[in-house]
Amino acid sequence: AALTVRFLTRRFIGEYGDMEFIYSHNLTVDGREILLHIWDVPNSQQAEDGSSEEKRIQWADSFVLVYSICDRASFNILPLKIQFIKAAKEGQSQEKVPIVIVGNKRDLHHQRVVSSEEGRLLALSLDCGFYEVSAAE
Repeated sequence: AALTVRFLTRRFIGEYGDMEFIYSHNLTVDGREILLHIWDVPNSQQAEDGSSEEKRIQWADSFVLVYSICDRASFNILPLKIQFIKAAKEGQSQEKVPIVIVGNKRDLHHQRVVSSEEGRLLALSLDCGFYEVSAAE
C-alpha cells in the first residue's frame, strides 16, 4: 500500500490497515492519456481461497509483486505466486504476462535479509522485471 500511495500521490504514509483497494489514476505515457487501475492487495489477504486470487489474476493485465527486503517470507512466496499467475494468464493465450518483482524498503539496508542479487536472480529465472525501491524515499 505504501508503494502504491507513493506512486499515485508522491507522498509517503508509513502505516496502513489490512484492506485491499482499487485505485484509478490517469497517466500520460508517450503523449497518450492512460487510465490505470491498481488493485492493491495486502499480503495477508493474498492467502485467501484460490477463487479470490484467481478473480484478481483474471482482472489484471500486468502484475507488480512487492516484497520487503527485510522479510524473507515475503520473498520466498514469490515463485509460487508467479507460477500461479503464469498458469492462469498464459494458459489462456500465448502472450507473455508482464510481471515485475519489486523489493521495497531499500532505505532499511541495515535490516536487509534478502540481497539485491537474490532478487535479480529470481526475476531472471522467472522471466520477470526487477527493481529495488524505497517507498519512504
